[in-house]
Amino acid sequence: MLKKFLLLLTAFVMVTLVLGAAKANQIKKLAAAPRTMPPAGVAATAARSEEWRSTLHAIGTLAPVAGMTIAADADGIVVRVAAENGAAVRAGDLLVELDSSVEVAQRESARARAELARVNITRQEELWQRKAIAKVEYDTAVAARKQAEADVAALDAVIAKKQVRAPFAGRAGLRLVNPGQYVGRGAPLLPLQQLDPMYVNFSIPQRHLPDLALGRKVALRVDAFPEAAYAGEITAINATVDAATRNITVQATVANPGEKLRAGMFVRVEVELPESMPVIVVPATAVAYAPYGNSIFIVEKMKGPDGQEYLGVRQQFVEVSTHRGDLVAIKGAVKPGEQVVTAGVFKLRNGAPVQVNNAGQPAASANPRPTNS
Repeated sequence: MLKKFLLLLTAFVMVTLVLGAAKANQIKKLAAAPRTMPPAGVAATAARSEEWRSTLHAIGTLAPVAGMTIAADADGIVVRVAAENGAAVRAGDLLVELDSSVEVAQRESARARAELARVNITRQEELWQRKAIAKVEYDTAVAARKQAEADVAALDAVIAKKQVRAPFAGRAGLRLVNPGQYVGRGAPLLPLQQLDPMYVNFSIPQRHLPDLALGRKVALRVDAFPEAAYAGEITAINATVDAATRNITVQATVANPGEKLRAGMFVRVEVELPESMPVIVVPATAVAYAPYGNSIFIVEKMKGPDGQEYLGVRQQFVEVSTHRGDLVAIKGAVKPGEQVVTAGVFKLRNGAPVQVNNAGQPAASANPRPTNS
């Protein structure tokens, strides 16, 4: 019995040793095999050379070429609001009419006195020529006629003040008074804005003052109309620099034929400078930003330690000079046509193997538009 037990134990030990040796051999082979990471999936695009015209970017506000809130020039009760809310009006059109019935009656009385004075002066002149009256009587008649005519002119002026008319062509806003309402002198009646053309006022840092000039072209973009681009030109530069911000205010004029732009709108302004420069352009997603320096990864054929060729990436440090939409201009040892990683940048290192799959290529445009705009 003991003999059988020893034989079984010996066999078990032998099998265990054989299996252990085989497993150790497998582990040794795995340890000796080269450790290579699987290729990382990335998207890539070619760096390209472009001519970018230098521009200055600013935030501006639209203002009317002519705009005001029409105010009453006399006291009275509103009898009619002739201009509808939002209506286009021409210069001289009646906007608001105040009650002038008393003045109209007084003017008729003054006209009667003026007519009588003209008749009297004719009679007095005949008598004076025949020396039938004294010179003072004739002079009194002349003065009476002039006074009567002045009274008529004064009442005409008062009545005209109670007929508020548009001082320029434009578009009326929402009225601030209603028929039957009493208004005092200086009370606001309704806004009036001339919307074509329009001014855009914006500020530029003082260091860019040498780049500004009258007639310089500007491009405007408004969030309300993201697909539309409005062109204008600089028509005025402020004479002083703001001492608090060290910015100078600039005014440009832009055409607004459809009157889509309205006063007070927020706009983005680009001032086109005359000089242009050649730049290497890549998508902004291609740049890996880091405290020690920004870099991009260039896809190219590489050789591994075993001499085998594979598709890998080379890290290239660059300097970002300017932005334009989703694109950036870079300075560094990057040539046009080189494939640059645009997606998956942050999981790469120098020499890492990659597999290019452009199905997930991010959009890159100089004038991007949100999909929900």
